[in-house]
Amino acid sequence: MKKFVNDPKQFVPDMLKGVALANPDLLDYVPEYNLIMRKGGASHDRVSIIQGSGSGHEPAHVMVVGPGMLTGACPGDVFAAPPAEYVYESTKRLASDKGVLLIVNNYTGDKMAFEMAAEDATDEGINVKLLFVNDDVAVTDSLYTVGRRGVAGNFFVIKAVGAAAEAGADLDEVVRIGEKVNANTRSMGVALTGCTPPAKGEPIFTLADDEMEMGVGIHGEPGRRRDTMGTADEIVDELLEAIVGDLPYQQGDEVALMVNGLGGTPISELYLLYGIAAERLAAMGITVHRSYVGEYCTALEMTGASITLVKLDDEIKELLAAPAEVATRVF
Repeated sequence: MKKFVNDPKQFVPDMLKGVALANPDLLDYVPEYNLIMRKGGASHDRVSIIQGSGSGHEPAHVMVVGPGMLTGACPGDVFAAPPAEYVYESTKRLASDKGVLLIVNNYTGDKMAFEMAAEDATDEGINVKLLFVNDDVAVTDSLYTVGRRGVAGNFFVIKAVGAAAEAGADLDEVVRIGEKVNANTRSMGVALTGCTPPAKGEPIFTLADDEMEMGVGIHGEPGRRRDTMGTADEIVDELLEAIVGDLPYQQGDEVALMVNGLGGTPISELYLLYGIAAERLAAMGITVHRSYVGEYCTALEMTGASITLVKLDDEIKELLAAPAEVATRVF
């Protein structure tokens, strides 16, 4: 293993400390619970929004905390759900008079942790609701889920509910918006290499030089099949066929199109994939209204990419266009 790391068991706390120190005017850090939260904590005139999941998917979720996005994020170890105690304590610290929304990617460990935390918080009189994200069309069930996985589409759910909360919407309305965006979002990915969690010290899977994993999960879960490497055109065509046909998206639809890197893919290749996808959608009569190219939900240093489509209407357009501030590169 060749990584910038001291003690692999301290990889996540060391990373979180760096995120907080790099953004002192935006973020606070509570090391006991891996909690990265907005400076000053909750605002009682807005619903608080918390996400968790495992680490290793940065910038999801600890780097999308800020005005118009998450109120806080409490990740677990790399590719591991946070302990229920972390979620519970984060919920208590960020409890708002308007309630708390817990966003959960649909993985068994995450569901258990967040459901237990929500139950304990409710017993204490905190108004808590859960929202599950399950945008991956690759497989119905995986090694870690019952039902579809939550992958890069979580970004659009976070953006929409964050904008609604910032505008003062109540908890029921924020949940409605999150469910609506999730219902109109579909994703699928492909991997060209595996990745190495620091505590494991070796790749979670390997691929030959001429192989790819079509439909891979963001923790390295198997996809639809392992096959010979295809051309960029062939890969995009297969991903779009699965995504477009699932909702389905139709001629005349307006969409947000995201090409998301899994951690080790050059940005030039992501734009190459985006160009192909945009042209394919135009040929189908589907209009790309908003575009997203870059790393939004990664798998450490995995080489690969995913495509996400969101079917838009006036309400979702307005929410995605609302201002937000997060820990990001500044030029």
